Formats: sequence, structure tokens, C-alpha cells
Amino acid sequence: MSASAEQRTVLVTGATGDTGRAATREAIALGLTVRALVHRRDERAAALEVLGARVVIGDLLDIDTIVAALEGVDAAYLVWPVQPGLIHATVNVAQAAKEAGVSHIVNLSQRSADRYSKSHSCRDHFIAEQVLDWSGLAVTHLRPTLFLEWLLYPWQLPSFVDQGILRMPAGQARHAPIGAEDQGRVIAALLKNPEGHEGRTYPLFGLREMDHAEMAAELSEALGRRVVYQDVSIPDYAASLETMGVPAYIIQHLEGAMVAYQQGVMSGMNDTVERMTGRKPMSVGAFARLHADVFNPS
Repeated sequence: MSASAEQRTVLVTGATGDTGRAATREAIALGLTVRALVHRRDERAAALEVLGARVVIGDLLDIDTIVAALEGVDAAYLVWPVQPGLIHATVNVAQAAKEAGVSHIVNLSQRSADRYSKSHSCRDHFIAEQVLDWSGLAVTHLRPTLFLEWLLYPWQLPSFVDQGILRMPAGQARHAPIGAEDQGRVIAALLKNPEGHEGRTYPLFGLREMDHAEMAAELSEALGRRVVYQDVSIPDYAASLETMGVPAYIIQHLEGAMVAYQQGVMSGMNDTVERMTGRKPMSVGAFARLHADVFNPS
């Protein structure tokens, strides 16, 4: 018999990241006891403790630390950054969860997860999903589209702030950008009550599907300044990322993922966020206003 919400203990991996912070905060708000897995104690970890999480130190590439973190845990959230090691980390978490008797895993994948993707990250996310399914654990996979937080990334932000340019090799393809906050609410809801979601894969979308020109228009209105969309070729975009020192793995991922994006892989809509959390996802404009101090620093 599963524990009640008041008794449930959950582990959030990647707890200092975008979705991890949101999932930690939302899970605590739902009355769950949260262990927040971090690599080290720093200001970000201290902020999680202020929220009410119990911070634990561990590394998904070190299985012994994961087994220790999962002891006594009912459900866990698994997330891995865009960097090498995903399959290794996933195998470790699956084995550790079986050893610790964890009843459910919520796995953050990608909308563009694909066995045959040119992106190593997209390919590995597909394989990681299969690994978790093979494990026999109860698993729910989440496949979000492009994050709204993408706008804040260091290789996107300078041209946006300095020149009012939303620069992406996106063509006229469409997606419904989703914020980490909305993903955090879905993750927390699944950690609290996974019943009926075992073995399911949920694409996650934001409030409205749009192309990047429409996105730039909404940003312009929200920020009170002109923002224009600049479409660039994938090779030119990759070259510019290289000059900015973006890690090679991320560049390789974006080269492959943007091919899929232009082919419509990120398109579509559903109401999963609202159904699971009772609230519509954040709009592009609302996200821009929330971070107006970053987008309009002067």
C-alpha cells in the first residue's frame, strides 16, 4: 500500500537545476517530505533547505550515493543535464531504486527523444526511456518541448538584451514553449499521486503553440521594447555557439535537435499541465514580465 501524501518521502535529483528547484518547491507545497539531491553544499543547496527540503549529497554516476539517497523513498524524480552520461546515470538510478524499494520514477525526457536522432542527447533520452521500461519499475516519462528558460541561457541572452534579437535556426516551425515552473508542478503532482500514470509518456506543452516570429511579438508587447526574430542556418548558429565557448556536446545536440524542430517534431498542443495541476501553464509574456529585470537590465 502506498504512503499517504503526508507520509510520502520523495527524492528530487538535479535539485538545483531549473525543473529540480521547481519540483522541490511544489512537492513541499503539496505536503511531501522532500530530499533534494545535490553535488555539493553551496548557496543553491542552502536555498533548498530554507524551502524545507532535506539536502543530500550524491552523484548519479556513483551508484552507492544514489542507493543511500533513495533509502526510505517512495518516489523519485530523475533529470539529467545536456551533457554526456545520461545512460550511465539512468542505469544507476534504476538499479538503486530496485535495491531501495522505490515504487515510482518520474523521468524527464525530451519531446525530441528519438532512437535515430542526429542529436546524441535526443538519442540517449530515447534509450534511457527504454532502460527504465526494461527495469520493471513503475515509470512515468515526461517529454517537454523547448523551455521558456531557453531565453535566459548565456548564448541566447546577449543578443536579446543588447540588440532585441531572438536568434534561432527555427525556420517557421512551431512549438508551445513551457516554463520549468509548470513542469515542476506536474512533477510534484506525479510524485504525490502516481496512480494511473505508470507506464505512461506525457508530452508537455506550454500555453500556446507559436512560431518564433509570434514569440518575438509577444515578448515585444510584454517588455515594451522591439524584439525581432532572426532566423539563421543551423551551421551558422553552431559556429556562433562555438565562438562563445558553448560545450561541444550541447552544440552537437542543438545541431541535431534543430533539424528535428524544423521538421515539426516540437509542434502540437495538449492540456496535460492544466489537467494534472489545475492551472494553465505560463505564457511567453508572463515569463518575460517575471524576468523583466534580466531582459531589460537598464
